[in-house]
Amino acid sequence: MRFTIYGIVQGVGFRPTVHRVATALGVHGYVQNNGSNVVIEVDCDPDLFMQELKKALPPLARLDRVERGPGLPDSDLKAMGFRIVKSEKGERGVAIPNDFAICDPCLREMFDPADRRCSYPFTNCTDCGARFTIIDDLPYDRDKTAMRSFPMCSDCRAEYADPTSRRFHHQTISCPRCGPTYYVLDREGVRQEGDAVTLFAEGLQQGKVGVIKSWGGMHICCTLDNLAHLRRWYRREQKPFAIMVRDIKAVGKYARPSQHEMGLLASGHRPIVLVDKVQNEIAEIISPGLGNIGLFLPYTEMQHLLFAKLRTDALVMTSANVPGQPMVLMDMEALELEADIYLMHDREIINRCDDSVVRAYGGGTFFIRKSRGHVPTSIPFPFPGTAIGLGAQENIAGSLAFQRRLHQTQYIGDSSSAGVLEYLEAAIGYLRKLLGAEKVDAVGVDLHPGYSTRRLGQRLAEGWALEVVEVQHHWAHAAALMLDHGLDELVTLAIDGTGYGSDGKAWGGEVLDASMFGFERIGHLQELPLIGGEKAVYDVRRLVFAAQRMLGRKGSYFTPEESDLFDKVMRKSTSSTGMGRVLDMVACALDICQYRSYDGEPAMKLEQWLSRGRPDRSFQCIVEEGVVRSVDMMAYVFDSPGRREDIAATYVRAVLQGLVDIAVDRAKENGAKAIGVTGGVSYNRTITSWVEGMAKERGLKLLVPRELPNGDGCISAGQCAIALRKSSL
Repeated sequence: MRFTIYGIVQGVGFRPTVHRVATALGVHGYVQNNGSNVVIEVDCDPDLFMQELKKALPPLARLDRVERGPGLPDSDLKAMGFRIVKSEKGERGVAIPNDFAICDPCLREMFDPADRRCSYPFTNCTDCGARFTIIDDLPYDRDKTAMRSFPMCSDCRAEYADPTSRRFHHQTISCPRCGPTYYVLDREGVRQEGDAVTLFAEGLQQGKVGVIKSWGGMHICCTLDNLAHLRRWYRREQKPFAIMVRDIKAVGKYARPSQHEMGLLASGHRPIVLVDKVQNEIAEIISPGLGNIGLFLPYTEMQHLLFAKLRTDALVMTSANVPGQPMVLMDMEALELEADIYLMHDREIINRCDDSVVRAYGGGTFFIRKSRGHVPTSIPFPFPGTAIGLGAQENIAGSLAFQRRLHQTQYIGDSSSAGVLEYLEAAIGYLRKLLGAEKVDAVGVDLHPGYSTRRLGQRLAEGWALEVVEVQHHWAHAAALMLDHGLDELVTLAIDGTGYGSDGKAWGGEVLDASMFGFERIGHLQELPLIGGEKAVYDVRRLVFAAQRMLGRKGSYFTPEESDLFDKVMRKSTSSTGMGRVLDMVACALDICQYRSYDGEPAMKLEQWLSRGRPDRSFQCIVEEGVVRSVDMMAYVFDSPGRREDIAATYVRAVLQGLVDIAVDRAKENGAKAIGVTGGVSYNRTITSWVEGMAKERGLKLLVPRELPNGDGCISAGQCAIALRKSSL
């Protein structure tokens, strides 16, 4: 009997497991990597064999599909015993597992003085370690990984050949004799003598800012005592930093995680998790003005070794990149950051990959950044053919639809620089190579004429003799949510900061009756002038001024001369219906945040005030012909006495009520049982929980993102669906 196994079956110890199962059953035959799948032939009861194999699956393996068919005669199989045979190129398809945190047995080896891998910072086995970030191609063999430069020593080769070892046929096996090494550089790039991890730990304890090379990129790091200096040095006065804590016990010193959040933190994926923070001075310095903190646990071998040599239980860990560029990979690039000390290694990073960032919602997970530990991944896709989606402009990830599966790249970043666009193009090219997706049928881009991803899409499409398909930003959001839930149509609240609308204006507080074939904009927030265009996104006092003048009031904050100028400019300014701009306006009006120094800052700082507020439900939303009069309703914010959190909660909840009522009314007309919410604003748990409660009160369920990000990281997925559907007409 011949089995062809599809799924995550390479790089996870699958063939050694098959060998052990076959040996235990006394059967004959072979197992072989075949491109992205695995072929097994055995001379026994196929049902019994598959039953035992499924029981013994290694932790990182996943069986998606098993095909059965005739194979070699049993007599031929008996003659070969049971063997792991040489890999074949076979057919393509993503079968690479995610990078997975070092396992407990490997950790014990690293801290066992009697073990030959004691203190070795590249210890891993078939159950753990770097995978996606170090694999160049399939089938998964050593010569197609970053370990090809490090031939196995005799001891490692013996383990590799031993069926009883958990490193049996483990392609990235190594040890201090034959594997990669860490070394320390000073700020001039001069290599320092001594134990690398010890030298680096001593440097951090002395107050130095360091750069660490990890599996898929590099981190800038320092002790928490040195955080104020890091903010000045890195020119990041307000934006929150993620911290890595020594272990689960240390988490409680900085945050108050739920049981679900503890599970996310301790998972082998090891994402950065946003958790309610402990209210103290150090936590406030880590995430100024926010109610949460981003933290994660060590996942690489080196990180565990580093904490063993540190007196502190937490380090700042943030992606190392020159502003506007992707995370650095090479020593010379890192030295341009002008840090004090560098902990580097000599293993190539094949796939750059930032840390994933997640947030718990109910029993589910919102992906703010889906990357290391969670890619590659795929979800079902409803249309045949091959399509590429390139996303919007910020927080982008690329997507590739192929053979009715939707595959996303790792998090790419903000595409305003040529380096990030090159990274996006390379990441999509990598997926195409693994999948064997040679012919592309459609390319989806954002409607915004100035986005650099659009120019990339046009160039790629011209090379393939295709027309690009323009997809409105919020329709792409809605389409991605439909993909996430396997739906053809859904009335959706698409709430974010901004997206280019079909009318050329900035949208962002939308209710769309959407399908993969089109959408109707059935409701939206009141238009708010953006005085000075993009300047109003950063100086959010201008939003408050515009609202005050629309209400016939004297504008705040500005001199008479500035006010006169703004009155003239207002009449010609572009406008926005963005929910993010509304939240910015409220944050400014209540003196919570008046300037935006990083993406989403005023709205993010408003969140903890909303969560503490007690909404006055007697304040009613004003809706006229599908327009929620969010600017007119600001009179409540300007005039109401009382606690800021109550005022904010009352106003924002009322605005949301207007959007939800529009959505629910249309959904019920359509006979639907649910509405959806997506967009960057839906990361706000208070807002999403209010929307969910409102829908429930009206008898409907709320659908939220699950596998795809809420924010603009999902745009490319929606673009793929709409582009491929349009190209097939």
